[in-house]
Amino acid sequence: MSLVQEAVAKAFTAEKMNIELLGNGDAHLHWHLFPRRRGDMNGHGLKGCGPVWWVPFEEMTAETRQAKPDEIRLPAKQNMV
Repeated sequence: MSLVQEAVAKAFTAEKMNIELLGNGDAHLHWHLFPRRRGDMNGHGLKGCGPVWWVPFEEMTAETRQAKPDEIRLPAKQNMV
């Protein structure tokens, strides 16, 4: 998961990353990665701060906020197990 987080952070030029891990009732892991930048709430939330789900869905999923597939690459790691 660390490699995926690094690739997403680089693709979205994130200043920090909110990571959510769920396992709701089934035997599986379910991750959400939220790349964050200063000002990413666009005036939503409390004085511009808060969880990403306070941003309207249409705004959060706008094409200008999407990374292109070729921008998301897993970083090369030596000695991976």
